[in-house]
Amino acid sequence: MNQHVQVAEGDRLAKRNALVLSGAQALGGANPAIVVSLGGLVGAQLAADKTFATVPVSLLQLGIAAGVIPAAMLMRRFGRRGGYLIGALVGATGASLAAGGVASREFGLFCLGTFICGLYGAFVQSYRFAAADTASASFRPRAISWVMLGGLAAGIIGPQSVYWTRDLTPSAPFAASFLAQGALALLAICIVSQLHAPPVKTVRSDLGRPLGQIMRQPKFIASVIAALVAYGLMSFVMTAAPMAMVACGHSVGDAALGIQWHVLGMYGPSFFTGKLIERFGKEAVTITGLALTALAAIIGLTGLSVGHFWLALVLLGIGWNFGFIGATALVTDCYRPEERVKVQAANDFLVFGSVAIASFSSGGLLSHGGWETVNWLVFPPVALALLLVIWQRTQKRVGLA
Repeated sequence: MNQHVQVAEGDRLAKRNALVLSGAQALGGANPAIVVSLGGLVGAQLAADKTFATVPVSLLQLGIAAGVIPAAMLMRRFGRRGGYLIGALVGATGASLAAGGVASREFGLFCLGTFICGLYGAFVQSYRFAAADTASASFRPRAISWVMLGGLAAGIIGPQSVYWTRDLTPSAPFAASFLAQGALALLAICIVSQLHAPPVKTVRSDLGRPLGQIMRQPKFIASVIAALVAYGLMSFVMTAAPMAMVACGHSVGDAALGIQWHVLGMYGPSFFTGKLIERFGKEAVTITGLALTALAAIIGLTGLSVGHFWLALVLLGIGWNFGFIGATALVTDCYRPEERVKVQAANDFLVFGSVAIASFSSGGLLSHGGWETVNWLVFPPVALALLLVIWQRTQKRVGLA
């Protein structure tokens, strides 16, 4: 009976924190949406060599990867809430530098700004783990899903911020959009200040298993590869899509709306992803997400109309949602409470490092191989991830995992 009461109390706190973090996600999630919508287009205006046009978007992803471990260290030192407050200030700084780069037509300064925006993104990406920290095992998938649901609002806030602010500074197109991005980061401070996460305890280095031992678990390997494939391919295709649309004769507005539909596809399913995981299992939802990612590539290969681009981007977003949330839930089964900080940081470093590589390669492959090549390259990683997750599910059924 006492255990049941403790679980209820824990889930009450977890539900409150998940709602707070969902609100923070709605604002923080607009950060990458704005950079992805505009980074390649602004890069094409500022870069001397158009091959480097998507570098600002890639630097966003690199910033996320580079910021994972420092963010974890700050949260260990100052707690989740303190770390998130610092992260929001970093985000406002990065957006201001990006706006300054646009206004002064300095490609390097713009790239520095998007990289720092990525550092902010590292804090935002850990919101899902913060929601899981105080949740019971049964509520954990839904807690993660609730936080990701905040991205649904981000999918509207980010592109609409671009739409309403893009022409406010005629002499420096889109500079105001990045200033709006900074304002959203400052607004996030008001929300994350309401987080009631438990104090971060100093963990002795001799407690818990060595990180290498944890990372050698078959479930951890399958989970991380599924997450990095789901996220990496989403970034790979999404980075190239706006420029591919413009190259095919579609308008910048069509490209921005395509990203909006994509982000809605990314976060909209979070209304029910947690329940699907409870009903069908983490592996089944992850497998479905990977399959949808492959289907998006198939749609991308069948035509170049606005409808083909938008449908592919929506399917890509839904595939990311199922694949990434399912894989994240799988990762939470791989560590003990005293191991969570180092394992979460290692997971995100691996995932977002791969995402950064995918994003950097996207622009060059689009420039030299075209949209068709971008889509064909989706299939091998998806096949590998599917085999690993299916194998892990089989092992679990026979009691070997």
